[in-house]
Amino acid sequence: MNENDDISGIYNDDGTKINPALISKPSLCVTCKKDDLRGKEEMLCLLTRNDQAGEKRFKCSAYESKYVK
Repeated sequence: MNENDDISGIYNDDGTKINPALISKPSLCVTCKKDDLRGKEEMLCLLTRNDQAGEKRFKCSAYESKYVK
């Protein structure tokens, strides 16, 4: 089995496989308390960042500052 035969993972709407290691992390994400969480939050963050790749401004409605108590 080669990499192209694997059907698990994350895919764009056009069916191309997304490599999470190639999705850049905006500075806003680094200050979010959800940064580096595993599970469903990680998947949602990856999809949000991938969807906005190439945009001038990054927006995230799920952002929560890890510095605000």
